[in-house]
Amino acid sequence: MTEFREQDLNGARFERVSLRGATFNDVYLNDALIRDVDLTGAQFRLVRLQNVRMRGVELRDVDIYGEFRNLVINGVDVVPFIEAELNRRMPERAKMRPDTADGFREAWAVLERLWKDTVARARTLPESALHQSVDGEWSFIQTLRHLAFASACWVDRMVLGDPSPWRPLELPWDEAPMGDWFSWDRDARPSLDEALALRRARQETVREVMAKLTDEKLAETVTRTEPGHPKEVDIPVKQCLLVLLNEEWEHRLYADRDLAALAANSK
Repeated sequence: MTEFREQDLNGARFERVSLRGATFNDVYLNDALIRDVDLTGAQFRLVRLQNVRMRGVELRDVDIYGEFRNLVINGVDVVPFIEAELNRRMPERAKMRPDTADGFREAWAVLERLWKDTVARARTLPESALHQSVDGEWSFIQTLRHLAFASACWVDRMVLGDPSPWRPLELPWDEAPMGDWFSWDRDARPSLDEALALRRARQETVREVMAKLTDEKLAETVTRTEPGHPKEVDIPVKQCLLVLLNEEWEHRLYADRDLAALAANSK
């Protein structure tokens, strides 16, 4: 097997080359020309496709999940249709893009209610199942750890100003840069109650922030440049809280999906 690591292949040309089963990790294909390529069975994760043009494309039996803006297919921007259908299926979803302090309080109350149901569903499974990955995704307990981390980042660090708020069991995204700012153990196996205690402490902080939130506060900007994540200059408080709402909403959907798969496999 040939390996290419830390190599500059800018402008390289691949023609009549087989890359079946190849792995591309942390690879830049900016401005690449991809023509007459067979991607049958390929998997894409954490892929940025901004300003991409596709012509003569066949898409059959394709499953895509992600964030879309200005997605034009055969001359039609399909994003408004997708958004409307998702909101029809899940009416609470429309509440996750609030503009006012009262809207943020309502959104957070919805999330806490929905997550309470998800945790109750998780408790019907053996705890060993809650450490299991489905299709390479985080386990349920890893998801709880990650959401505690997200709250620490976007509320404790950005909104409240603590430059280093993280706790050891909290879990960043898998590709997060290692460094002195934070260390983590992806494979740690805390109990469900330990993970929930970590998460509930962060939820309580968010609840307190939401209770005191004003429309004026939403419009304020914050800057954090100390080591760690995020590093932002003059980002509105509103945007920080929207990121957290999105994390909470999307990861609950993932968790419900995977809990259903685990329950089906346990029968």
